[in-house]
Amino acid sequence: MKKVAVAMMVLSLLILSACGGSGTQEKTGTDALYNGIPAPKDENTLPEQGGYGFENIADELGYETYIFNPETDYPAFGDPKAKKGGTLTHISTRFPATMRIAGQNYNYEENISIIAPLCYESLLGLHPVTLEYIPGLATHWKISEDKMTYWYRINPDARFSDGRPVTADDVIATWDLHMDETILMPSSQLVYSKFERPVAEGKYIVKVNSKTLNWRNFLYFSGMNIMPAYYLRQVDGTEFLKKYQFKMIPGTGPYVIYEKDIINQESFTFTRRDNYWAADDPMNKYVFNFDRVRILVVKDNRSLIFEKFKKGECDFYPVYSAREWHEETEFEAVRKGWVQKRKVYSHRPVGTSGFAFNMRKWPFNDRRIRYAFAYLYNREKMNEEMYYSEYDMMHSLYAGSVYENPNNEKITYNPEKAVKLLAEAGFKNRNSEGWLVNDEGQVLRFEIPIQKSVDYMVTPVQQMLKDYGIDMQIKYMDGNAIWKNLMERNFTIYMQSWGGLVFPNPETSLHSSLADKSNNNNISGFANDRVDKLLEEYDTCFDQDRRIKIIREIDGIYADIRPAAWGTARMSMNILFWNKLGCPEYVFDRYNGDYTSIFKLWWYEPEKDKDLKDAMKTGRSLPQGDLVVRYWDRYKEN
Repeated sequence: MKKVAVAMMVLSLLILSACGGSGTQEKTGTDALYNGIPAPKDENTLPEQGGYGFENIADELGYETYIFNPETDYPAFGDPKAKKGGTLTHISTRFPATMRIAGQNYNYEENISIIAPLCYESLLGLHPVTLEYIPGLATHWKISEDKMTYWYRINPDARFSDGRPVTADDVIATWDLHMDETILMPSSQLVYSKFERPVAEGKYIVKVNSKTLNWRNFLYFSGMNIMPAYYLRQVDGTEFLKKYQFKMIPGTGPYVIYEKDIINQESFTFTRRDNYWAADDPMNKYVFNFDRVRILVVKDNRSLIFEKFKKGECDFYPVYSAREWHEETEFEAVRKGWVQKRKVYSHRPVGTSGFAFNMRKWPFNDRRIRYAFAYLYNREKMNEEMYYSEYDMMHSLYAGSVYENPNNEKITYNPEKAVKLLAEAGFKNRNSEGWLVNDEGQVLRFEIPIQKSVDYMVTPVQQMLKDYGIDMQIKYMDGNAIWKNLMERNFTIYMQSWGGLVFPNPETSLHSSLADKSNNNNISGFANDRVDKLLEEYDTCFDQDRRIKIIREIDGIYADIRPAAWGTARMSMNILFWNKLGCPEYVFDRYNGDYTSIFKLWWYEPEKDKDLKDAMKTGRSLPQGDLVVRYWDRYKEN
């Protein structure tokens, strides 16, 4: 059996992971077999249908797999020092709008980066270091010579949390839901309409044909999280949204969230399954270690969360503020090693930050106003005076990567250019209150909704604009309400922070077909014929060098249109954690280099916890450990 020699992105599997189905199905009368009790081994399905013994004929049928090597794959797949047990507590600033991982409002970070990877699984995964394909629900896979057809052999041992076996029919039902427009997530149809409806060629073998050639098709279909057809076919898309708004549909992952453990707007708790089908797989031996993971919610108040962390009410605290990192993280518990402090570098894509404009609405439907805002946004001063010069300036959707267009204008603070553009847009004079007005007396005024926790990042920009007669009014709102308005296009300007992808997928945020639709990531209403043509070429280009050139051209067009005033780029992730947790020496994954790695890779150390409590009681110091972690520097970025 041969290794897969294809390197793809890790994060796109998370961002595009969604599952479901539609249609109807009669109940089979088999409920008594399940209720959490795993279905018995299937000894009847022939190897040719994907049953046991398939691995003996996989090579001659042209299938591939990945052979796990403990000597080289640890510790990337988990640290052998890891222990099972304990409870991890995290405090979030918002409660998800839904517990679903498909359909309207599923694209919260909490859903994509926490709920999905803990409770659901896809057909294949990606190696955390090499980005090679690795088994997930499927043990083997095959790609046709023309790269248009894929086959997957599902592991006959795979089980949903309710005990039901995973079969090809579940994959078909998952695709069906993505294609149901009533789930109110049009980007799902955009992605999955590239496939014909999957076909079961055996109980555990599923085939899917691509409608068009696309180098990402195999990645996306392989990364589609699977949910059970039994439940999906009892509801249509509208019913699915309602029924599973705050109720979990069974998944195959290592954790479940029981309905009793979902307290709306307050908390939700994961419980590690005692019937997890892949618990003994060597890839899972040292991961998913906590018995329970509690997510508490303290809305829009990171200062309060920080205080709760210092009191021990949560186990770790990601530090996003440079001021906070430099001025407030040397309290006694840190100085004595009771709390550990780390600055972690990885190969995590930087993503995009700054201010996104709604180009569908006044005043940002005028390119000159968008550019004027960017010229008045003095990022350099904020970085120097507020952020301890920790950040780099962002000039691209793909800052710091090979995809960044080097010819993008490097916009810096330039009030002279801003004033000129504002005058060209009709805003030459000020009223008696000092605000810019046009000939009709219309004040250059707009509203930005923010959470209180980011006030310190927005009020300086408000003052910068005020100095030049622009009235940006701040409205404090709940994070969920901000997101809802964003998805419904009920906003004028939005303070954005998006994660990045190792391999970009601009289609779901830049394609013209999404510009005037709700509930997708084309938030600014971007539409450009040339970009649409480039997106088509990008999809069918198997030459990475050419793909880089395509993305750079797209980046240049986007930068020229200026749907956003870009912010700053954080190259490290900073974190504090109580010295009762264990973690691999790299702390965070290579490509998923943020706190979400904790849920999978870290563990509870009861001996360290006992020692910590004793040290705190007696005032004794504990070892602090190295502040800066650059483990992944030993690997060449690719």
